[in-house]
Amino acid sequence: MIDQRKHLAALMKSATRFVVLALLAGVSAARLGAAEAFVTSAPMIKIWPGEAPGSEGKTAPERWIAGSRPDGFHRVTDIHVPSLTVYLPAKAKATGTAVIIAPGGAHRHLVVDLEGESVAKKLNDMGLAAFVLRSRLARAEGSTYKAEVESLADMQQAIRVVRGRAAEWAVNPARVGVMGFSAGGHLAALAENNFDAGTRPDFAVLGYPAYIGSNTPIAKDAPPTFMFINDDDGLATGAGEYYLALRKAKIPTEFHVFRRGGHGFGATGRAPGFDQLGCSKWPELFGIWLGDLGLLR
Repeated sequence: MIDQRKHLAALMKSATRFVVLALLAGVSAARLGAAEAFVTSAPMIKIWPGEAPGSEGKTAPERWIAGSRPDGFHRVTDIHVPSLTVYLPAKAKATGTAVIIAPGGAHRHLVVDLEGESVAKKLNDMGLAAFVLRSRLARAEGSTYKAEVESLADMQQAIRVVRGRAAEWAVNPARVGVMGFSAGGHLAALAENNFDAGTRPDFAVLGYPAYIGSNTPIAKDAPPTFMFINDDDGLATGAGEYYLALRKAKIPTEFHVFRRGGHGFGATGRAPGFDQLGCSKWPELFGIWLGDLGLLR
């Protein structure tokens, strides 16, 4: 009987500790059975002073999607306050090059760990400063936003913020690129073809980009571009056409097509064995490409 009491006390202590940790992370106890928010130690900053243009009066908090898939990754939606989560490399490794990352999620949500933080940490290991963007979403439930309007404006503002705070983050303002996955790749493509003097990215990285193709308008001075997809990916079928459009416009582009790996693998994959696939090597190939452009010195 004494052992049972001790066991019960230990269970209650453990459960209490779990609830306290969840509360400290900003998740209410009432929501523990629903979707838990993604918690990171990296700092997050708003990118717009005051309300974002087009979001005036929209005060609903971000919402985490529960049980949409059994992969354990975190998906956030209903974004009205666009932000950047800041991941900086060790000073000894820092190259001065920065990448703004747009996670995917069909413009309905953002997979902020698989295609956000895990990618950012991989880039940090390469000496790159990384900034994960939470932009407004055109296809979220009840959304009034458009990818080519508010989402693009958020990416452009993110570029301004990173350049404006470049000294603080040890970033060279002439080495700020954009990177996107799936729908985030669409956003990166929009950013590399729609810009003014202050928002032109210095390079663009499109990982299995969706919603682009031969009809995507290409800017005559779009930046150098790095692209990768898998041959068995049925959701990024326009990437090849987009690559040919970039070539036709004489935009320097490197395009990798790996044999298999499907869609939505980020930098770590969704299942064991990812590191045995060719597509798992895209960060190394990206690093070689950056080095060839002189952006890792």
